[in-house]
Amino acid sequence: MRDLIRHRTNFIRERATLVNRVQKVLEGANIKLAAVVSDVMGVSARMILDAIVKGETNPQLMAELASKRLKDKREQLIQALDGKVR
Repeated sequence: MRDLIRHRTNFIRERATLVNRVQKVLEGANIKLAAVVSDVMGVSARMILDAIVKGETNPQLMAELASKRLKDKREQLIQALDGKVR
């Protein structure tokens, strides 16, 4: 049981580290996604991240990928996605 708890704790710590790394890369590219989205690894945010990885640079098109609740924040999302990824 201790081993399982230890593995779970390590897994949660590693996941948090990876999420922080993704946020740091986005901040370095001047993309403030975390300011608009409550969960950077949520469904809408992952679809936006996938578009960024595929080379999409148009913030309006990426904002269209947002799901239900984020569509109300479309203007904020467009401003947050206006950055340069290298």
